[in-house]
Amino acid sequence: MAEGEDMQTFTSIMDALVRISTSMKNMEKELLCPVCQEMYKQPLVLPCTHNVCQACAREVLGQQGYIGHGGDPSSEPTSPASTPSTRSPRLSRRTLPKPDRLDRLLKSGFGTYPGRKRGALHPQVIMFPCPACQGDVELGERGLAGLFRNLTLERVVERYRQSVSVGGAILCQLCKPPPLEATKGCTECRATFCNECFKLFHPWGTQKAQHEPTLPTLSFRPKGLMCPDHKEEVTHYCKTCQRLVCQLCRVRRTHSGHKITPVLSAYQALKDKLTKSLTYILGNQDTVQTQICELEETVRHTEVSGQQAKEEVSQLVRGLGAVLEEKRASLLQAIEECQQERLARLSAQIQEHRSLLDGSGLVGYAQEVLKETDQPCFVQAAKQLHNRISRATEALQTFRPAASSSFRHCQLDVGREMKLLTELNFLRVPEAPVIDTQRTFAYDQIFLCWRLPPHSPPAWHYTIEFRRTDVPAQPGPARWQRREEVRGTSALLENPDTGSVYVLRVRGCNKAGFGEYSEDVHLRTPPAPVLHFFLDGRWGTSRERLAISKDQRAVRSVPGLPLLLAAERLLTGCHLSVDVVLGDVAVTQGRSYWACAVDPASYLVKVGVGLESKLQESFQGAPDVISPRYDPDSGHDSGAEDATVEASPPFAFLTIGMGKILLGAGASSNAGLTGRDGPAASCTVPLPPRLGICLDYERGRVSFLDAVSFRGLLECPLDCSGPVCPAFCFIGGGAVQLQEPVGTKPERKVTIGGFAKLD
Repeated sequence: MAEGEDMQTFTSIMDALVRISTSMKNMEKELLCPVCQEMYKQPLVLPCTHNVCQACAREVLGQQGYIGHGGDPSSEPTSPASTPSTRSPRLSRRTLPKPDRLDRLLKSGFGTYPGRKRGALHPQVIMFPCPACQGDVELGERGLAGLFRNLTLERVVERYRQSVSVGGAILCQLCKPPPLEATKGCTECRATFCNECFKLFHPWGTQKAQHEPTLPTLSFRPKGLMCPDHKEEVTHYCKTCQRLVCQLCRVRRTHSGHKITPVLSAYQALKDKLTKSLTYILGNQDTVQTQICELEETVRHTEVSGQQAKEEVSQLVRGLGAVLEEKRASLLQAIEECQQERLARLSAQIQEHRSLLDGSGLVGYAQEVLKETDQPCFVQAAKQLHNRISRATEALQTFRPAASSSFRHCQLDVGREMKLLTELNFLRVPEAPVIDTQRTFAYDQIFLCWRLPPHSPPAWHYTIEFRRTDVPAQPGPARWQRREEVRGTSALLENPDTGSVYVLRVRGCNKAGFGEYSEDVHLRTPPAPVLHFFLDGRWGTSRERLAISKDQRAVRSVPGLPLLLAAERLLTGCHLSVDVVLGDVAVTQGRSYWACAVDPASYLVKVGVGLESKLQESFQGAPDVISPRYDPDSGHDSGAEDATVEASPPFAFLTIGMGKILLGAGASSNAGLTGRDGPAASCTVPLPPRLGICLDYERGRVSFLDAVSFRGLLECPLDCSGPVCPAFCFIGGGAVQLQEPVGTKPERKVTIGGFAKLD
């Protein structure tokens, strides 16, 4: 039993070692310089975030003609592993830069070469062709001297070398031949030592004795990362430039106004992000492996589908060739038959004309007939002969070939066919549709409208996908509800949840398959169910001034002559009444929402709600707002002020005038037909395209919203002791249009609350 457990433990250890070895081997490609294809030695970080060996970067710049920009000479490696003798084999295998890139850099003025003089007003900008991203990277005037060394990458390379024993043991650099294996390293001396050599070169009592020994290494690095500009240790990170800076760099003008944070903060933030990403990757290894298998299966299907597509194209082209060959044969046969028929007619005409020549049979026969003296016999023989001679004579006088020699009627017009063959191409999928945000909105339902871009292949039908974004996210990919085979370029999504945010997208489909999705559009639904009602002006006291549309969804106030007469008597006293129109539906429970659009040119309009009984009472004797006898504190909205100061008002209105909305300091500022708030306690905001009113009957609150963005404008208390109905008040000219319910549009309906296919 113990032997079995030991064997199982040994097998587990071996499997772990194999996995570690495989992981290290796979990591080796991340540690290879893109120039020399060997492990990095003193790598430099380019502005494009790729790395390259310092020696390789110098050689590339030297081959391009840059002189004196190879970096700081003091940073040249001095360890035995990086001497010219050891670096020469790999330097000979470096890939040379492309000639076209070198020519382009020199022609653009960024390069230099022996004999070229740089103007004082035009500082030289060093361009480096990055071998990883194949792009030209700007290094600035200092060239490689302005780049940071990637010390972290150096440490990773060193740990990798030690784990896989690349290059064998590290030997002492100070021993006499044959050298012993190094046991210590010294960063200050930049050399490796065995035990005896380390004691010999660091005698007791000298300054070198203070050097701290390290593990033997092939590459000596500074203790900390130094700023290449000031040779100071970096202490901060510039988020704007995405570059490490020292204390001197912080006070430079180049970093004025930049977001600079301590290195510790940047370290912790980046470490947390990297750890989180790595944890997610390691925790989803099964998902990665599944996706790899899916990709491999997709590769196999791609190969098979590509071969099938080739065969289908070849078969179709062969079919076109067969049709063309058949058509060619039939056309040639028609031309051949026409040619034979014409040749026969022309041959008969030639024979007929030859009979008219002297010495021909017809002429000789006619001459012999003329010698006949017996009159009856002559008439008998000459009658038929005369007919033949007459036809021949007539043909001679009106000569015309019996058939044309031209075959113009047999010419083919293949211009259209040639154009079609020239344009013969693969059928493309529809491009990503463009959602019309001006016509797409959410009200009682969601109306979605889109169009295809110009020059896009047509779509046979569309697929709509939508989902709510304000619900807790479920683990895994986002789950979309889908509606397929939607015809036309618009659709209705019925039964949306109130007070929710939906994201929608569309893609087209034709014989070639599905196209790309459109950009996502986010729509917010109203905060409550939509109240459907019509305008009812029967209770108004001034019907002659209110014009209600036939569909009872729009009203316009037309003051006319009475308002002009009131303006004439303005200084002597006048009676200007409020014109009111109500909705034909009263609310007695729950929450309701409706929207309307107010004409920005309206003089004064009040939009809101009120108790039906109180509104009807006001119609019997509407107050005169300009009359000198009008007392604003004795109206129906106040009652006995001493006893009902805390009671909710029976009305709640939002005041609109000349494209502005008047907002009071408190909810009571718009609680009546006539505003009583002073100018010092009020402010105005621009009138949105549509206003929304949300009534909460149980709470006794009414909210006024921007119906486009659903931004709150004002919330007021309301007396909901009885039925409450929408109301619109006009003073002077004005117009109000109720928003049309989406359900009245004759579009294809898609029900959200029904069956949904999940992605």
